[in-house]
Amino acid sequence: MYFKMRHPRYLPTLPSPPNPYHPLHYLSDLHYPSTTSSTAPDSAAAAATRLHSCSDPLELSQIHAFVLRRNLLHLSFHWNSLMRGYLRLSIPSASLQLFLHMTRAGTYPDHYSLPIAVKAAFTTFSFSIGHQLHSVAIKHGLSRHQFSESALISLYAKAGDFILANQLFDENPHRNLGSWNALISSYAQAGHSSKALSLFTHLRRIGEIPDEMTLVSIASACGTLGDILLAEQIHGCAIQARTTLDTKLSNSLIDMYAKCGRTDLALKVFDRMPIRDVSSWTAMIMGLATQGNPTFALELFRRMKEEGRVAANHVTMVAVLSACANAGLVEEGMRNFEAIVEGRVKGVEATEAHYGCVADMLGKVGRVREAVEMVEGMRWPASAVVWGSLLGHVRSTGR
Repeated sequence: MYFKMRHPRYLPTLPSPPNPYHPLHYLSDLHYPSTTSSTAPDSAAAAATRLHSCSDPLELSQIHAFVLRRNLLHLSFHWNSLMRGYLRLSIPSASLQLFLHMTRAGTYPDHYSLPIAVKAAFTTFSFSIGHQLHSVAIKHGLSRHQFSESALISLYAKAGDFILANQLFDENPHRNLGSWNALISSYAQAGHSSKALSLFTHLRRIGEIPDEMTLVSIASACGTLGDILLAEQIHGCAIQARTTLDTKLSNSLIDMYAKCGRTDLALKVFDRMPIRDVSSWTAMIMGLATQGNPTFALELFRRMKEEGRVAANHVTMVAVLSACANAGLVEEGMRNFEAIVEGRVKGVEATEAHYGCVADMLGKVGRVREAVEMVEGMRWPASAVVWGSLLGHVRSTGR
């Protein structure tokens, strides 16, 4: 093995969560209901219910303080629920801190807590901590559990260490679909599409049935390769494996077909969807915008607004501005951009991607000086990609 066995107490001290969310910050402000027992069933049940439904960092911190005060953290269930809650609310450092406190308090990690901690480690790019968590998993006999194994494979792959990721994968002859998915999705996300497809072929050859996660990952890999014959095979495999295509998988198929240049097939998937979310509309609009049909992309955006069921997000607006740039519709593009800047597109703030699209749009019609002024007026330094695009327009116009 590559790692020495380490006792959990040697896990490094992790940064505390931001002060406003630190659980102890609220201890003096909370009013606790009186009870004859610090572990009364109704208190534990109430805490569990709130932990699963909590969607606000402040509320989660208050629940954290409550379970500390009521001495409920001797139960691994509450440790795990708190760690999962902080991770869900994008405060992974707090999840890691809790894992450290849990082990120091004498509660052993289980097959739920370990994967949460590993995911928190690779979310924060704390790969050295991830290595130590691997040692903890070995020590407690958790490294071969399906959740722990898939989390560790994802950890090493995200760190760019596919040798170790593959070693973990190969060492377990009884690996389940979760481990296959972890490695396939990691290859796809890292741009190693051919390796992802090779692994998928192997999975099918041994008789494993892919699930939604497998198919979403492999559709992404296929889209990167732009192989339409392969794309149609994957779509057929998806239909074979599932009686109905859910929204997430359908979105991946739309994106895959669009990247393969077949927006007609992407539209067929889109039109057959019983429920479309913002990702469905965005994938279709972006596909049309970048594959030679920007006018139709803008028509689809207008249709989305008219239906009123889904609100645009920042990626949708990037797709819309790209469509305007590719169609040469400067006035419409500026109207949409001004709506973003002025806060008239709910929940969307102007980003470099939006500015970059507008600069590209202006550059394409020869208004390079305006494009440069816009980029120079951004609140943050422009990336090399934005400047590279502008330089291309300067060369083409000679200005």
